[in-house]
Amino acid sequence: MKRAVIAVAVIVLVATLSLQSRAVQAVLLGWYLPEFPHPERALERLAEDVSGEVHFPSASPFDLEVVLDGMQGAVPTTGLGHLTLPPGATRERPVPALVILPGSGGIAPGRERDYAELLARQGIASLIVEYYLPRGMTEDYPYRVRTSTVTEFDVVSDAYAALRLLATSALIDPQRIGVIGFSYGGMAVRWTMDRRLQRILAPHTAGFALYADFYGPCFQVPGSTEIVAAPLLTVRGDEDASNDLAACAAREHELRLLGARVEAHLIPGAGHAWEVARPRAEGDHPYLAGCELRYDERGRAWLDGERVAAVEPGASRMERIAARITSGGAYRDCLHYGYIVGRDDAARQRGHELLLDFLARHFGTPDVSRRQDADAGRGPAAAEAAKG
Repeated sequence: MKRAVIAVAVIVLVATLSLQSRAVQAVLLGWYLPEFPHPERALERLAEDVSGEVHFPSASPFDLEVVLDGMQGAVPTTGLGHLTLPPGATRERPVPALVILPGSGGIAPGRERDYAELLARQGIASLIVEYYLPRGMTEDYPYRVRTSTVTEFDVVSDAYAALRLLATSALIDPQRIGVIGFSYGGMAVRWTMDRRLQRILAPHTAGFALYADFYGPCFQVPGSTEIVAAPLLTVRGDEDASNDLAACAAREHELRLLGARVEAHLIPGAGHAWEVARPRAEGDHPYLAGCELRYDERGRAWLDGERVAAVEPGASRMERIAARITSGGAYRDCLHYGYIVGRDDAARQRGHELLLDFLARHFGTPDVSRRQDADAGRGPAAAEAAKG
């Protein structure tokens, strides 16, 4: 019932927004959207006995322009993550770690937590970032509301907040913290390679040591010439329409020219989100292909020479959300619907092998790429049972 009421409210809100000034739009959104929750205990440092759900300081910039302006106008946020530490992590033998950034649908059965378990078996810690709930976006809100009000730049902010937290742990090697993202999270991963953002969001850390983008769409052209020259693994499916493969090849080429060490892999027959539990099928999900969103030096987005979601300098978060929601018409020539999503065990296994091989070479973790991972296809209960 609650979801139905919210859905009706969204339809009315969107129709009303298009008829109002930006200031009125912001007021209406402020009435509709929830406030950010702030749990009492946000960790500045990780004690050795901490694992599971953790809260940490972060911020919500919404737009790249806000980040590049030194986070002036970003809304303070209490980040949320799920920390997994592998057995055997000690002060004497600190372990590497990955920050895990989910896709736009959020943490999905079969994916993020399964990767955390896979990594733990290889002696790697992980912190799964939950970026919707800290911004009040529960599953009651429709998908398009969540993706319109929580942006990839909010996800980047959380990723660097997670890095800052992990780097305080005596059990984790601060020189070996990487980041992996899926779909929306994969887009965010590529943005974390921008050295300008690292200087602003995590200036007192070693930064991310490596990056992994699993099927992140490639329509954004960052325009930055300052890229972290670190290894980047990209993994995509050749039947995933949401990844414009020509655009992805162009983004990877641009990164290579700037010094990034890109390892690109294409899995034959794979669609999108091949790890998730739901059956493989073609849905009606929206995606962009055939256009490029270009960012200028100030972080403003342009499409075919026109500003997209334009706001005045110093605009509030609500004004920025209103601009994003009402800018859909700019994409009419490159907005498409329908691509393959869902479980593909062969692609899942191949993705695991590629990731573990990448980590073995760059983190010095055990090389298991040439053998079948005995637990890769099992859930937590089966893995625990196998331990006897």
